[in-house]
Amino acid sequence: MHKKILIGLLLLIQFVAGCDPLRQQVILHQPNAVPKALSEWHLLTVKKDALTLNAGVVPYDLNSALFTDYAHKLRTLWLPDNSSVRYGEEAFDYPLGTILSKTFYYPKDADGTLLRTADYSRDFSGQDLNLNRVTLVETRLLVKRSDSWQPLVYVWNQAQTEAVLEIAGDAQSLQMVDIKGARNAFTYIVPNTNQCAACHMDDQQQKILRPLGPKARYLNKNYRYQHGSENQLAYWQRLGWLHGLPQASTIPRAAEYNNVDLTLEARARAYLDINCGHCHNPTGSADTSGLMLHRGESNRRRLGLCKPPIAAGMGTGNRLFSIAPGSPEESIVTFRMESTDPGAMMPELGRSLIHDEGVTLLREWIASMPGDCS
Repeated sequence: MHKKILIGLLLLIQFVAGCDPLRQQVILHQPNAVPKALSEWHLLTVKKDALTLNAGVVPYDLNSALFTDYAHKLRTLWLPDNSSVRYGEEAFDYPLGTILSKTFYYPKDADGTLLRTADYSRDFSGQDLNLNRVTLVETRLLVKRSDSWQPLVYVWNQAQTEAVLEIAGDAQSLQMVDIKGARNAFTYIVPNTNQCAACHMDDQQQKILRPLGPKARYLNKNYRYQHGSENQLAYWQRLGWLHGLPQASTIPRAAEYNNVDLTLEARARAYLDINCGHCHNPTGSADTSGLMLHRGESNRRRLGLCKPPIAAGMGTGNRLFSIAPGSPEESIVTFRMESTDPGAMMPELGRSLIHDEGVTLLREWIASMPGDCS
């Protein structure tokens, strides 16, 4: 018993100090006094060729994540002292002052060429990003205020020493090299604050912004912390950051859409949920489309099977149904995922490139469906 208490105390000290007593304490700025520089929040610090998490800033990851032009993401959570998150199966209740951060970056090789890869193993030095191995693009914050969440976007400079607030967003011409050596030139779009709000307002009636990723079903996975691998929800509970956590067996878990050991149905539904469900749900911005792609939808027609579009136009690709069972080449869903035309592509925001792996998954899922729409 004494040994367990000692280990718990050591972990707590490690968490608070961030393994470095010189790490800064986070500053929660007021809504009308937002700093121009990301460093003034004291969430992240560039030090010794690494992007370092400051005191009390905890990294986290998701089972299935939103696609953003193959960018890698470092996600973090910070809570004010003496506060905690209340568990909810569909959404957590985060306390006032919560800061969620998401840093978008690309792995790079020795000459600075950006790499298209799903391998995260070279990105980190401990729990910090290794700036000799990655190029930082932007860091987005969501700050919990009394009435809603405040979205903020900071863009990193070329020297990789600071990120500056960009309310109007940004566009950067980038080029990646894939595993076969093919080069992909594209325009990386940094969203403006209105675009952030459009995606994070998954309930158009309440007009309240909410986090999309850090929910029970996406967080229910192990993370490799400095002290070892542990379930993220259990770790938050042990820190005193999460209360109301039910038994582990009852907590929902989203499928990893790139895990081929899972069923096509589970993987495809998880992909649609995280990439499309925040708009395509009964209260989302795409509610009038009649196409519901969120996790809770069980009606196959509303999920798109043999469902004709509400409004015709270039977004259909002259196809008749959102999903034509057995026929991905006749399905509107795949057409819009394979398009980069702003008037037809889906999702509308957050990408300039086609997610080849996502398209392949949805094509295989639709091709496996029995029946037809005749």
